[in-house]
Amino acid sequence: MKATRVDTVMVRDVVTAEYGTPFKEVVCRLDQHRISGLPVIDSESKVIGVVSETDLLLRQAAPSAPAGGRVSWAERLRGLSRRVRRNAVRARAGTAGGVMSAPAVTVRAHTTVPEAARLMAERGIERLPVVDEEDRLVGIVTRRELLQTFLRPDDEIRRAVQQQVFVDALWLAPHIVEASVRNGVVTLTGQLERRSDIPVAVGMSSRVDGVVAVVDRLSYRLDDSHLRPAEQAALHGITDDWMRRL
Repeated sequence: MKATRVDTVMVRDVVTAEYGTPFKEVVCRLDQHRISGLPVIDSESKVIGVVSETDLLLRQAAPSAPAGGRVSWAERLRGLSRRVRRNAVRARAGTAGGVMSAPAVTVRAHTTVPEAARLMAERGIERLPVVDEEDRLVGIVTRRELLQTFLRPDDEIRRAVQQQVFVDALWLAPHIVEASVRNGVVTLTGQLERRSDIPVAVGMSSRVDGVVAVVDRLSYRLDDSHLRPAEQAALHGITDDWMRRL
């Protein structure tokens, strides 16, 4: 069972900027293409940073110079924290390279959609440039593309769970476990041979495209939680054949 890869949902025609692209031109590109951010690339199409609307707003939010210019910019910076100083310098920059967030958080084309979504959540970002093995830009994926998997119809999700998890992966007869789906929430009902099979089935079901959550209503015939690894392996060899014949 394989989750959907990023390269199947990413946007390939990416709007970009270069390090020296003027601030105003960056704003124009965002407005023209109705996007909220773009990657900044070098002459080899390698991603060196990302510019978002948040980065651009730093310039608007930057305090103006004091009247009379009595305190120099350098003097004002010395009294600020490192992070605030960095943001202050970015706020005064006039190019994409000056305002971008760097280094950029990127993913490979073979990254799965769940992995990309987890990375976005952990880093608090809205877009991920997709790069090849040489770190050259090949696409971009945003929260919108990742959320498309959750538009999958319930009946399609049910068939995928039954086939991919219980038939293809666990080699069980289709009638052993019933998977019902409502609004992307999968409910598993039935009896498996071993207690240790339940978390495996639930975990694999949760990774099927479109699944929002999994409700576990599975029971088991044998409690193998107290067995040593060697004993579990022997038990699995006997019962697996029996389950597949059902």
